Amino acid sequence: MELWTALQALILGIVEGLTEFLPISSTGHQIIVADLIDFAGERAMAFNIIIQLGAILAVVWEFRRKIIEVVLGLPKERAAQRFTSNLLIAFFPAVILGVSFADLIHRYLFNPITVASALVVGGLVMLWAERRSHVVHTESVDDMRWTDALKIGCAQCLAMIPGTSRSGATIIGGLLFGLSRKAATEFSFFLAMPTMVGAAVYSGYKYRELFQPVDLPVFAVGFATSFIFAMIAVRALLKFIGNHSYATFAWYRIGFGLLILATWQFHLIDWSTAQG
Repeated sequence: MELWTALQALILGIVEGLTEFLPISSTGHQIIVADLIDFAGERAMAFNIIIQLGAILAVVWEFRRKIIEVVLGLPKERAAQRFTSNLLIAFFPAVILGVSFADLIHRYLFNPITVASALVVGGLVMLWAERRSHVVHTESVDDMRWTDALKIGCAQCLAMIPGTSRSGATIIGGLLFGLSRKAATEFSFFLAMPTMVGAAVYSGYKYRELFQPVDLPVFAVGFATSFIFAMIAVRALLKFIGNHSYATFAWYRIGFGLLILATWQFHLIDWSTAQG
């Protein structure tokens, strides 16, 4: 493995880990950073699947006690059954739309200009959502109704537009639908598990010929880096939401998106021809 290739894997693993569960769009950051460091093509597609698995393993580890509690209680505990059914209800809208439109979305929307635009629009929506008065009817994920889960599942579908952010769509959607900040954030983490694993399995099978033994060292660097930095990001976000709003992330999205659009508008970087 060449030094530059290892460095590319390290950089993209850090980006994936830090951004996957923050409401700032991991896909958008991956598209932009990968273009800047010239990491593209079929090899990059396989690599992205691996580092996403590293990130999701981090959140599985962080919530392992809750997961074990639900699994053990599933045969006879009503709370565990309701929690599981809510996850499935929220999961299926993205499955249906993802299978139907994934290729079209990747072909036409996976470019830095779309990402930058979605970052700005999403940031403005987050600011608007944070400034509204919140009427909370659900304090914890265990109190959620199936209608709450369905609404959040539909909100998650917006994240198919790169730059929107899966966690951002589900968290802000949860706040708008009456979940507490803690419940919306935690449910976003739990919903990420089946969503990301399902997407990785689907993409991994579809592009299975791209996985070559020679790339194992690159995959290992990206996977490990993504896991470590995702763990850091998840723990930091859970502490952050206790005393802060999501406005900080909104302003970051707006600033970053406007920066990309400015470099494109003034021909500093030709983002219009870049593809994820």
